Amino acid sequence: MDDATTPLAPADLTLDELRAALAPLIAANAAFDGWSMAAVTAAAKTFGADTDVAALAFADGPVATIDAWFADIDRRMIEALPADRLSAMKIRERITALVEARLAAVAGERESLRRALAILAMPRNVARATRLGWRTVDLMWRLAGDTATDYNHYTKRAMLGGVYGATIAVFLDDESGGHADTRAFLGRRIDGIMRFEKAKGRFLASRDPERRISLSRFIGRLRYPAV
Repeated sequence: MDDATTPLAPADLTLDELRAALAPLIAANAAFDGWSMAAVTAAAKTFGADTDVAALAFADGPVATIDAWFADIDRRMIEALPADRLSAMKIRERITALVEARLAAVAGERESLRRALAILAMPRNVARATRLGWRTVDLMWRLAGDTATDYNHYTKRAMLGGVYGATIAVFLDDESGGHADTRAFLGRRIDGIMRFEKAKGRFLASRDPERRISLSRFIGRLRYPAV
């Protein structure tokens, strides 16, 4: 077998590669052990990795393990919806499919997700949680084909962040068949985003371009303030 396609042994992985490999295994244990070093150790033993090296990979604590798991969910979402499949959809369908793909990726780990969100909601973790949330919605919009660089870049992501967070809250307690209640809830919220975008487009088309540029600069400075 070609060396390029031969999986590396656990001992040969970099710390980044080890984090990626262990993340879904840690999530599987987090439902019982929490996002703890016990979950990291159990995952390392299952994977065949040195437990001390695994502890080093996640030395930053529970939020680091959650971060790695969310990155794994990103990867699974991308694999589930390759570019050629997304390109055949309308924008509303793309966003809906991307959110549903993320939900499918965590459907078997809802208790782990519940515990992860509780950790991220702690005051000391709010800034990191905000960055992780932004990373998620930014990726979904980029996969959906959004190339906006003005204030639309921010409003779209802010709205999707609100929709995604509310949908997760419904999803965690949804016992309907095939998560039908969550899907219906998501559909209504996505419709709301699309209606808002259409109304915003009509409104801005009638406004002075100079005012739109100023607003764009203002919002951009909120994220990238002058030093």
